[in-house]
Amino acid sequence: MDTSIHGRRLGRAVRAVDGFTLVEVLVVIAIVATLVGLLLPAAQGARETARQMNCAGNLRQLGLAILIYESAKRHFPPTDARPPAASSPWSAGGGWSLHARLLPYVEEASLADRFDFRQAAFRGTFASQEPNPAFAPLFATPITMFLCPSDSATIVNWSGGHPYAGNNYMVSIGSATANGQGRMYWNFSRQTDGIVYENSKVKLASITDGTSRTAIGSESVRSVGEDTTFPAGSPPPFPYQYTLNGSTGWNSGTLVPPGGPTPTTATIDSILTGWTSLTSWRGAASPAMRGRGLAWAATTFGNSLTNGFLPPNSAIPDYVVHWSGFAGPKSRHHGGANVVFADAHVALLSDATDPTLHRALHSINDGEGGSW
Repeated sequence: MDTSIHGRRLGRAVRAVDGFTLVEVLVVIAIVATLVGLLLPAAQGARETARQMNCAGNLRQLGLAILIYESAKRHFPPTDARPPAASSPWSAGGGWSLHARLLPYVEEASLADRFDFRQAAFRGTFASQEPNPAFAPLFATPITMFLCPSDSATIVNWSGGHPYAGNNYMVSIGSATANGQGRMYWNFSRQTDGIVYENSKVKLASITDGTSRTAIGSESVRSVGEDTTFPAGSPPPFPYQYTLNGSTGWNSGTLVPPGGPTPTTATIDSILTGWTSLTSWRGAASPAMRGRGLAWAATTFGNSLTNGFLPPNSAIPDYVVHWSGFAGPKSRHHGGANVVFADAHVALLSDATDPTLHRALHSINDGEGGSW
């Protein structure tokens, strides 16, 4: 028997089962890459679903805290009047957000105990504010429940040389509509059709449209950077991590817009339609504190308040008018934004929500109930 020939054949057989051909390796790599390509978006989608649910849970906790406060105090938490003048003593009071007053109801009583609401939280004009030195370090404390996990913006920002911890969850001052007869529900220095305005004491019984059909708060996207400008027609990318400064032409004392002292909702719609012509934007480091969600402690519209004038994730940015403005829910979630109702249930309202319906949902007593 020719053992040398048998050995060569055996050697070739052994080598044949030792490895894969180049074609086989490439096929395996292609299959693995395809599987990764299919599984990665699914995993990312699952993580975002978890974040969206976490966000909804945070907002529900805020809604429950508002209701518990109302039960304890017999009215919803107010927001303070604008801070006193820079020359006023700190003992004058003012400038506290309703979020600060809600701290004992969101398991932050130890922090709330270090505040004295008889003193001012801030002072200065709405164009420039400074914090009370006694409380300024506390204002930089992040509150996890006030933060949406889908928002990657910096949590602690600096403004006027002071650090502040951010906030994603705004409480509604109402519909921000106008009836053409002098009632303007965006001016929260006066009574609005929402659950809160300056020094308000709105009761749960005032919600005649039904608690399950009345929106009392929603999430927003926190601002970044400093006040800046973008060329007309070339705004920052959606979802606009700045607020649009629309104050020009508005009376700063009464918040009457250009065009007369008795505006209608249609008047405001026409003004906001021209938003792309504006170039001034407010960021997180705004000395006026008119970015979005810079400080949970501040009573300013940009930091702790909202309304329902704009539908969820509107193409129109949150539009600041002096210390108030026109806004709506904004989020990093797909297809909508979380909104909390007066019975503490939370819904992801669709980006396609009708604006008129959305405004009705934010009014406590328009008689329509915001059916949806």
